[in-house]
Amino acid sequence: MDKNNSAEAFENEDGRKLVIGNSMRGSENWVESWGTDSLGSSLGFFQEQGNISLQNLSLYKYQQEKQLIEEFGILNDLHLDIVSPPFQYSEDINQLVDITSETSELNEPKKERSCVFPSESLGILRNYESELRRLNVQSRETNCSKINCGISSVDWIIELAAEKFLQSSSSSIDELSVLSHPYASSFLGLAKEDIDKDVQLVQDLLLCAERVGKKQYDSASKILKSCRTQSCSKRSTIQRLVYYFTDALYDKIDRETGRINGKVLAKKQSFDVENKLMNLNPTMLAFHEQFPLSQVTQFSAIQSIIEHVANSRKVHIIDLEIRNGMQFTILMQALAARSKCPLDHLKITAIGTNSQPLIEETGRQLKSFAQSMNLNFSFKTIMVEDILDLNESLFDLDADEAIAVYAAYVFKNMIAQPDRLKSLLKLIKNMNLQVMIVIESEANDNSPFFVTRFVEALFFYGAFFDILGECMKHDESNRTIFESGIFSPVIRNIIAAEGEERKYRHVSIDIWRKCFRQFGMVEIRLSVSSIYQANLLLKNFACGGSCSIDLDGKCLIFGWKGTRINSISAWRFQRL
Repeated sequence: MDKNNSAEAFENEDGRKLVIGNSMRGSENWVESWGTDSLGSSLGFFQEQGNISLQNLSLYKYQQEKQLIEEFGILNDLHLDIVSPPFQYSEDINQLVDITSETSELNEPKKERSCVFPSESLGILRNYESELRRLNVQSRETNCSKINCGISSVDWIIELAAEKFLQSSSSSIDELSVLSHPYASSFLGLAKEDIDKDVQLVQDLLLCAERVGKKQYDSASKILKSCRTQSCSKRSTIQRLVYYFTDALYDKIDRETGRINGKVLAKKQSFDVENKLMNLNPTMLAFHEQFPLSQVTQFSAIQSIIEHVANSRKVHIIDLEIRNGMQFTILMQALAARSKCPLDHLKITAIGTNSQPLIEETGRQLKSFAQSMNLNFSFKTIMVEDILDLNESLFDLDADEAIAVYAAYVFKNMIAQPDRLKSLLKLIKNMNLQVMIVIESEANDNSPFFVTRFVEALFFYGAFFDILGECMKHDESNRTIFESGIFSPVIRNIIAAEGEERKYRHVSIDIWRKCFRQFGMVEIRLSVSSIYQANLLLKNFACGGSCSIDLDGKCLIFGWKGTRINSISAWRFQRL
């Protein structure tokens, strides 16, 4: 938030006026009364008989979405009537980032479509180079409202390698000197030899991706062998990043040459990752405790729900993928503290297609926590084999309850299944929905073109590895487990899989906006208090100064040193 903005006042539920702007003292006190302090204490989990329990919880690059839209013509031709009562569906929804077929026609300029690799990749790299230069200039010359506008050293290394790769792929054969590079000052304190090694390593990785894109697998394998020798999962951030992307390229070659069964591997990778995210194990807790954007994202999302159900005595939360349920301990504390409109009943419904024992365990832990807060609480699990099997009769709905849908990193799984997305939103539309909170990654790694996808993923996960390297630098064991157990299979699936085998697909908020609007939804502006409280929470982290919180239209964008990491947006159906 810009501290120079004029003050903006509002009242909380107890009637206290909170001022956001030049004077925020009242708001800060209110936030700390249940917000940041409570959230910090929410990390007080304990391990009992090998399981983490919630019982004693006291509350625990700029990505190029414009380019993606223009390049792929995403949803530009949809003509769904969002006002008419009947829930219509346009076949053109299948154009959501080429969700049903990697071979469908995309609305690209023919000149670009006719180009083969490396021309496409060079264009992407040049775009990133231009963007990084722009962000660097802005961070020096403007008064940015972000907490930190710098660019991560990882992105700079990748950019240097990209520029060197561009030179080697063009008619110019001039060598790029790190010391003569305009961004060399960004690396003061780092040995030139180390920078040179990292730059060369990323350049080799890009060269290998080029060979894979040209189906020159023997040549690519030789380069990969060199990359593997020089990288390691426990060394520098760049070496760790290259290590896992090398694994992904090996997978790509094995799939393309028929050495492994892609469908079986893709299904196993997806199942393993989702199960790990649902377990309240020490690694997940360490990640949540030390990774600022995890807590800030959850806090901001729950804060928005709290505001939209402030006048409701009966609250029903429908979680489309509950995982460990940690976020709802925040909600319970806030609802228990309400005095203006005491809560009569909180109901949480968790929807799942697998991992029923883990979901039910989450429910038991949430019930224990609710009892400690003296909340009237109920938890229901709805298990279906397919989202298409969901229907209203499976839900326990009351006419006088306020319904909020919590969708954290869920809809990305439906990009390749537009019929599931349509069916789910149609079901939600018939409920007394107050708000649907959507949290998604701000990556653009869903291109049907291998090289484009590779470069986008490299920059995005480069920022993520930089976050973990900085925020978990004193916890190498848990950081390594998280990178190898969560990031690695996701990266391998994004890079190596094609068609229906590619389970992990990410698109930016601009794409989701186009999609949700086609289904008759309108975006709701997130409150000033959500932004301010999120900024307060970031101050609790040593690495919080490298995070950014910005408004993009009506949603919040959370970033790391200039790279957009994820977004939170609020939605409801248009009311006639």
